[in-house]
Amino acid sequence: MNIEKARFNMIEQQIRPWDVLDQDVLELLVVVKREAFVPLAYRALAFADSEIPLSHEESMMTPKLEARIMQELAVQKHENVLEIGAGSGYMAALLAHKARHVTTVEIEPELKAMAEKNLADYGISNVNVELGDGVQGWGDATYDVVVVSGSVPSVTAGLLANVKVGGRLLAVVGTAPAMTAQIITRTSDVGYSTVGLFETLLKPLRNAPAPSQFKF
Repeated sequence: MNIEKARFNMIEQQIRPWDVLDQDVLELLVVVKREAFVPLAYRALAFADSEIPLSHEESMMTPKLEARIMQELAVQKHENVLEIGAGSGYMAALLAHKARHVTTVEIEPELKAMAEKNLADYGISNVNVELGDGVQGWGDATYDVVVVSGSVPSVTAGLLANVKVGGRLLAVVGTAPAMTAQIITRTSDVGYSTVGLFETLLKPLRNAPAPSQFKF
């Protein structure tokens, strides 16, 4: 396989047609080599338009969804990021190239170890991989950006509390077959503004609670 040709085709045939036109994001997909974060058994599928299996029935998101999330978040160099669901570490690697620091939380010890090794092997030093269940939020710290790398029926109060005032959270919200990627901006200590971005499907985050009736 001609890897650079496959990467080019992924960008031109999958990602651009999905309205990812931000040149910084497209260049990032060339800089951060996706195949370095794909399990060896699936390396030939590194650029396919499909979720790639990981251990414990987890998976990597599709390339176009990863790229669209990066475009929508527009992470800046001074920002600190919290990711829920480290997986292979690839999304954290993309975020790390744009952010000051990334904290990524992984519930499975085996995947935590995989993400740490992949990030270290790639020379990325501004990411901490934490072991735990972050669906209800992660500690008392607040972040400029929170990314949920798995779908949730609704966003928990704990995760909303992790967003700084003026910061934003991106999550795929809903249950199959109706899920919408949303950006929720924290407008004050108690205020949040929600914008629906696009419809998609994404594997649920483990232990995500049942949907509440609370609406923003």
